Amino acid sequence: MIFLFLNTRALAQSQGIKVACIGNSVTYGYGLANPAQDSYPAQLQVLLGDKYQVENFGHSGATLLKEGHNPYYKTQEFANVLAYKPDIAIIHLGLNDTDPRDWPDHRQDFEADYSWLIENVRQSNPNVKIFICRLTPIFSGHPRFKSGTRDWYWQIQRLIPAIAKANKTGLIDLDGPLYNRPDLFADNLHPDKEGASILAQTVYQRITGDFGGLKLPDVFTHNMVLQRDRAIPVYGRANAGNVVKVQFMGKSIQSKTDEYGRWNVVFAAGKAGGPFQIKVSTKDSAIVIKNVLIGDVWLCAGQSNMYFPLNRSAEGSEAVASAAGNKNLHLYKLNLQAETDPVVWDSVTLAKANRLNFFSGSWKQSNAQSAADFSAVAYYFGRQIAKDEGVPIGLIEVAVGGSPTESWIDRYTMEHDDKLVDMLTNWQKSDFEMQFCRDRAAINLKNATHIKQRHTYEPCYNYEAAVEPLTHFPVKGVVWYQGESNTHNVELYQHLFKTMVNSWRQKWGYQLPFYYVQLSAINRPSWPAFRDAQRTLQKQIPNTAMAVSFDLGDSLNVHPIRKREIGNRLALLAERYTYKKQIKADGPAPTVAKQMGNRIVIHFSFAVQLKTKDHQPLTGFELINDKGRQLACTGLLKKDQVLLTLPPGEKIKAIYYAMKPFTRANLINEAGLPASTFTMQLHEKENLFY
Repeated sequence: MIFLFLNTRALAQSQGIKVACIGNSVTYGYGLANPAQDSYPAQLQVLLGDKYQVENFGHSGATLLKEGHNPYYKTQEFANVLAYKPDIAIIHLGLNDTDPRDWPDHRQDFEADYSWLIENVRQSNPNVKIFICRLTPIFSGHPRFKSGTRDWYWQIQRLIPAIAKANKTGLIDLDGPLYNRPDLFADNLHPDKEGASILAQTVYQRITGDFGGLKLPDVFTHNMVLQRDRAIPVYGRANAGNVVKVQFMGKSIQSKTDEYGRWNVVFAAGKAGGPFQIKVSTKDSAIVIKNVLIGDVWLCAGQSNMYFPLNRSAEGSEAVASAAGNKNLHLYKLNLQAETDPVVWDSVTLAKANRLNFFSGSWKQSNAQSAADFSAVAYYFGRQIAKDEGVPIGLIEVAVGGSPTESWIDRYTMEHDDKLVDMLTNWQKSDFEMQFCRDRAAINLKNATHIKQRHTYEPCYNYEAAVEPLTHFPVKGVVWYQGESNTHNVELYQHLFKTMVNSWRQKWGYQLPFYYVQLSAINRPSWPAFRDAQRTLQKQIPNTAMAVSFDLGDSLNVHPIRKREIGNRLALLAERYTYKKQIKADGPAPTVAKQMGNRIVIHFSFAVQLKTKDHQPLTGFELINDKGRQLACTGLLKKDQVLLTLPPGEKIKAIYYAMKPFTRANLINEAGLPASTFTMQLHEKENLFY
């Protein structure tokens, strides 16, 4: 009997801590070449080691709902779980409950059925530690996505944390680590081997509390600038249960990491100043960040005209030479792994693109080296603000040449917008995407072998890889220069831009000021209508303003080199509307026009005395008659009015200004700021143009 007892005890010890992975096809490893070796439970076994015994109880197609089309509780796997009597149970069920056979009829039973399942696992071993999981993603290419799966999926996701709380189980988020990785889901539902590896790592961290030790976000480096007059968060990851101490500005705050390894401390809002030092430490390690300033942080984003470097701008050599004198200016450029020039990306770049490791950088003080390849528009903007406000200014450059607006919007927002969701599927062959973007991406991805290879022009990509990591970092506002890669569809762009601005504001949690640049003049037919649409957007979106740039354009070059004027115009807008200075920041804007005899009189705001650039005759105006013909006209200036002479016998229905692709229209105000491209339509009942 003693021999039998010892053998039984030894067998139990050799089995180790028993872990049961309960679930559907994702747990089973459907679609993997070797589920026994590649499924997430199999990879979890490797991570946990010999002290644990991990068993896979996944059943493909299983529903959590008892009245579902394939209820898990009726499977042999469920019977085996109960017989196994696990010490730890990981439950991941609910994906198949989004089936139209299940959720519409039985959704009201989901919480009770989940609680029943948990109770039965507990009965098999009262000491079992249970974790239930937020679902792995279902991507928009799924055939039932828009018809129901999307909405039902998120209804289930929102129920799961409440179920965990009610049943006193742990919670594991399997959605977050994979939601930005559609490349790992060939069929939009089942992760591949790398995806299973991420699941295994996520479950391993939750079970063991091992999150790899103390870490800070990439934006926390020497020379960083923190936003003044707002609470200052310092945050990161560490192993679960660690006490993290943060010392800053003579104060010390401690935080204990949560079960996900997250920690966060918040210092009271500070006034502009510095340099300071931040020290973050646990009992095992410490990180020190030096030369930290408090001031205003501006996120400067967009495509190639924002990316355009200072050393290539018209006055760049002088600006670079004097950059070291701007001690209050610090620069953080997120460098790209590879440019989007017409070159074929190598295998390292392709792999980094898929893993969202495409951007990297660190804060630097302004000097000739750091400023030379920094965004010219952003640099001139920041230099002017630093000079006028007398406070430290931090500029974050996140720009990708050729990138479309949709690449800067988060996935959840696009998935839940019935107009934009279709852009997510098969984007390289979609008419939603500008042909240039598709052609350039095809060159970059020529050597790609992955069926869902990622690219910086892909919808959501730049948000996921570059912007999302910054959304917990307070900023003063956004400076934006983009649109060239959306000129093929003006109406779509208007919706995209509004959506992007609103989504970023939701992510940061406050009404970020958005100052953006109107596209320049160039010989491309769609650009005048696009510029006019950009003008109207500033009226439709609160707390935005637009800097005109067509007067600085080049008829053949999409990258005009006169960036100082654009940066300064953006700075004027920020100083007027964010810093509340009583200065002229806007060019003349038409308000209303009326036909009076043989003239049309147009009234303008933001002008006391209208002028023309270089004192030349007024140019740029056209009248559109009732047959749609464009008629040249002459005009005079009178204080804040333009007086246009009507051609004899013509019935006019619209007024155009600067509506040629390339134009030297020359109307300015007394501050020298140009009027935007605009159109005004006749409203016959009032006999007025608006």
